[in-house]
Amino acid sequence: MTGGSEDLAPRARSATGGRFLQQSHDLRKRPRPGDMLVQGLLFFCGAVSILTTLGIVYVLGRESLLFFTHKGVSLLEFFTSTTWQPSIGKFGVWPLVTATLMTTGFAMLIALPLGLAVAVYLSEYASARARNILKPVLEILAGIPTVVYGYFALSFMTPLLRSIFGRDVVSIYNTASAGLVMGILILPLISSMSEDALSAIPRSLREASYALGATRLETAVQVVLPAALSGVTAAVIVALSRAIGETMIAALAAGAGPAFTINPFRPAETMTGHMVRISSGDISYDSMDYDSIFAIGSLLFVLTLTLNVVSRRFVARFREVYE
Repeated sequence: MTGGSEDLAPRARSATGGRFLQQSHDLRKRPRPGDMLVQGLLFFCGAVSILTTLGIVYVLGRESLLFFTHKGVSLLEFFTSTTWQPSIGKFGVWPLVTATLMTTGFAMLIALPLGLAVAVYLSEYASARARNILKPVLEILAGIPTVVYGYFALSFMTPLLRSIFGRDVVSIYNTASAGLVMGILILPLISSMSEDALSAIPRSLREASYALGATRLETAVQVVLPAALSGVTAAVIVALSRAIGETMIAALAAGAGPAFTINPFRPAETMTGHMVRISSGDISYDSMDYDSIFAIGSLLFVLTLTLNVVSRRFVARFREVYE
């Protein structure tokens, strides 16, 4: 009996070990065609996006290189001259850059304070019901076609400015009206993204500020807003890039001729407006006007890329993680 029991024990252990090995074998990852298909589709979408971006950079770089080499345009003249008339061989880009900066400046003058004020209200003052109503209504502004904003600037903002400052001072086409309406366009970007950043700040910081005797306004401005600085900065940079690349508002309301001026009430053509006007005209392929579009587009691409790089560096530098 004893010997039989001793013989059965190794067999039992062997059987248990065999079942364990069988279970371990069953737990190994099995190929799933559905998951592999989804993974391949996602990889394909990402690869197409990257290749599209690289294709855009390649086309802009190639055409710009041809413009500066085969057409004999000097980089020094391009970045220092203040006259842009490709028809007579004048390629100073500063009139277009100045108009772009003016419209962008007016846009940020409107969108930055109003957007931050709206974000602070929605995050710190508004009730949940008010926030659920006001935020979607505000974001509707981002869905309005930009051509509608352009005609709004031409038919409403320009007459308003002319009634305030005088018809002799404000031209029908001017960078001020285009920039102000552009600020309305990018307002939802700043307010929505900043509100998300402010709402992500832990409640404990607010309660600690209240415990020290701070008011709600002091808490919002001196505690919550600095804590969300990285997110707010990212929102501002995104809105700034959007304003620089805006086309239809500038093309319809700012003006249709390059002019090196800092008077916001005079007509001046932005980089995007000039590209629209030239590309929509009857110009021949490989002409000076045609090739100049790619040089301006490359400069515009470099500006927006620089803003995005600065934004990522700033966010990575000042980002705070709360638990």
